[in-house]
Amino acid sequence: MKLGGLRNRLLLAFSLLVVITAATVAGVNYAQSRTVILQQAQDATARVLVDKATALYPLGPLPPGDGTLDRISGELSDRDLSSLVLYEDQTSGNTQLRSLISPELRERVRSGTVAWQRVDSDGTPMLVVGTRFTVQLPGGQQRASGIEAYIARDMTPEARSIDELATRAWLLGGLALVFAIGLALLAARGVLRPVRELGDAAQRLGAGDLRARVEVRGTDELAGVARTFNETAEALERHVGELKRMEADARRFVADVSHELRTPLAAMTAVADVLEQEAPRLSGDAGRAARMTIEETHHLTRLVNDLIEVSRFDAGAAALAPEEVDVAEVVTASLRIRGWAGEVEGELPAGIFAVLDPRRLDVIVANLVGNALRHGEKPVSLRLFETGERITLEVADHGPGLAPEVLPHVFDRFYKADSARARSGGSGLGLAIARENALLHGGSLIAGNGVDGGAVFTLRLPRQEVSA
Repeated sequence: MKLGGLRNRLLLAFSLLVVITAATVAGVNYAQSRTVILQQAQDATARVLVDKATALYPLGPLPPGDGTLDRISGELSDRDLSSLVLYEDQTSGNTQLRSLISPELRERVRSGTVAWQRVDSDGTPMLVVGTRFTVQLPGGQQRASGIEAYIARDMTPEARSIDELATRAWLLGGLALVFAIGLALLAARGVLRPVRELGDAAQRLGAGDLRARVEVRGTDELAGVARTFNETAEALERHVGELKRMEADARRFVADVSHELRTPLAAMTAVADVLEQEAPRLSGDAGRAARMTIEETHHLTRLVNDLIEVSRFDAGAAALAPEEVDVAEVVTASLRIRGWAGEVEGELPAGIFAVLDPRRLDVIVANLVGNALRHGEKPVSLRLFETGERITLEVADHGPGLAPEVLPHVFDRFYKADSARARSGGSGLGLAIARENALLHGGSLIAGNGVDGGAVFTLRLPRQEVSA
């Protein structure tokens, strides 16, 4: 399942929405509850301190003696509270509380307010609350007595309650996430099923199954997409069927015409052979007409033969007649038969064997070398070598090479790189036939340009099984 898939996006969206909502609600609830718990504990402790301090009035003469400080400390302490009373350099009560009282807390207490501070005492949360005592002066006025009283309370129960709140918040978030995933899966199932069916149908359609359709359910947007897909597939099936029929008719027409031309061409070739023998004795216009007739007859013969070969490839009737051959011998024989041995520089080491159709290899070599001699510049070179389980034959010339806009169309039928050139001695099908023969062997034929210029055609054929 892809990370960017619709199912994952739905799961992520639902999960984020529900989890963020749950986290916000739980977080706000947790923060408010925590504040209430701590505030209640602080207020209750402060009231206890104030009430106990009020009950101690009057304090007695100042400066107070040790007995007064001990009395105050004893009254402030109980089972849940420990106390510490300070007067200048005198102390009474739990002296361990001295380390929990910060200078800031003492400063606020001395200013006349009831102050508090939460501290940590060896891993135990503590609340320290402090106040100062005043004395009544004649006339109803009050002044500071210099006596400071502090009480400390263990906040472990409150901390435990806060931890329980946090646990509940996490539990709520987890349950919300499970709920979100379940809801997203249900939504994804309802949305993705028609999308998946549509994707499968599109794949089948792309693979050539023009009868691929999807079932239309409901009247929503996805149903509209399904109907549009079915209508498009039906139209495509009709158009492709019509194109296939037209293509079959065109292939049949080319094949029929080519075969029908073979009989008159045989007669014309016989006449051309007779004219070729008499042409040297003909002069003037008669000689030129004879030579033109001979040339055009040979050209037409090659064209018809190439069309017949192409029609075999199109009909799937082309077949190999493989045999084990020395590739260099086949290439050398092809050059020698056509009189090109002296025009081509060959690097053709003997002993490279392969199982292939020698007649079709001869056709490939003839088309590649003939094309290089007609449209390139000499010298034309052939290089044969082995590359693993394949043999490679490179045909290169020293001409201007192939223009970038020409390369994609080199093997197209009847393609001419120079549109201004009306016609050439070839049929325009040679390179296409060469490539079809390479593909028929399970190989490839690639056109390119050499480093030093000139066109380079690279033929790669599998060696298949060669006896030792």
